[in-house]
Amino acid sequence: MIQNITVVGAGTMGHAIAGCFALYGYKVSVYESFEAVRNICKEKIKHQYDFLVSEGVLDEAKEQKALDNITLYADLAEAAKDADYVIEAIPEVPELKQELFDSLIQICREDTIFASNTSSIAFSKLTEKLDEKNKKRVMVCHWYNPAHLIPLVELSFFGNMEEARYQEVEDLYRSIEKRPAKVRKDIPGLLANRIQQGIAREVFSLMEMGAADAKDIETALKFGPAFRYATTGQLEVADFGGLDIWCKVGDNLLSDMDRSDHASSLLRDKVEKGELGFKTGRGFFEYPDSDRLKIQNQFNRRLLKQLEVSKSYD
Repeated sequence: MIQNITVVGAGTMGHAIAGCFALYGYKVSVYESFEAVRNICKEKIKHQYDFLVSEGVLDEAKEQKALDNITLYADLAEAAKDADYVIEAIPEVPELKQELFDSLIQICREDTIFASNTSSIAFSKLTEKLDEKNKKRVMVCHWYNPAHLIPLVELSFFGNMEEARYQEVEDLYRSIEKRPAKVRKDIPGLLANRIQQGIAREVFSLMEMGAADAKDIETALKFGPAFRYATTGQLEVADFGGLDIWCKVGDNLLSDMDRSDHASSLLRDKVEKGELGFKTGRGFFEYPDSDRLKIQNQFNRRLLKQLEVSKSYD
């Protein structure tokens, strides 16, 4: 049974992943090599907890207990030596992840399970330097951002790991109220990112052709397809609409839709201008410094409401 968890990397995803496990009573060790990042790790986790407290879904006593479950380390061996499960959230550089797994094999017990939060690096690339024995203990466990609010976790089951070990990890995620999706093929982007990119490609294309302004395109998505997607998936939507109708509409529309194999030129232009969205204060919309916290909280509040509603889904 998995009890002791180590998170490697305390950046955007790592600190939030650690905070999720700690909130459900797991002892979590966090290794971060950069002192500046390590020093603010608990502060960032507390900020996320404080939001949950302010929304009435977490009490202060449980918040403090969760924070006490987290221990920070500057030494990888100290952080990982007793781990049952290690998940890495370091930069998306294959060589760095390969080196990390090699180090963890030397540090950890033979039954420790290793996981990567990647969705962009092929599992075959991550594990190409491992022998067959050690490949059996490695998997992809991809979280969605913000990790403390989005329930999805994509778990790889590519034939390298025994079913019982995989199930142990799935049970771990269910114990912290995550919704695991079992991915059976080693493909770029796994499931959710590929689906999301399909939608994004057409949205950016509509912007490029001037079909509508940003606000109205968002309205069409949020109060049309995404309104249904909040409670069901595409396959069930198709079943309810009628597969004959979906087949006919596909024949009529798909040949006219964007089929580009690269990022939108509109998107690339904004990146070149430094208009990166919320992080720079301007993207398709504007985010003034004076309103950034308010906008972020409003966004997270919507996710939190959806999270509570989603607990009733099968």
